[in-house]
Amino acid sequence: MRVAATLACTECKRRNYITNKNKKNNPDRLEMKKYCSFCKTHTVHKETK
Repeated sequence: MRVAATLACTECKRRNYITNKNKKNNPDRLEMKKYCSFCKTHTVHKETK
């Protein structure tokens, strides 16, 4: 049930992080506030395909 999820910055659209999620517990897309090294600030990162 665990799948790899890629997180992309909502500001610059770059894919910065890869994480795992349990599809059974979290069927919708992940959304986390993480540090973007390209924007040099903390931004919201959303799950992409």
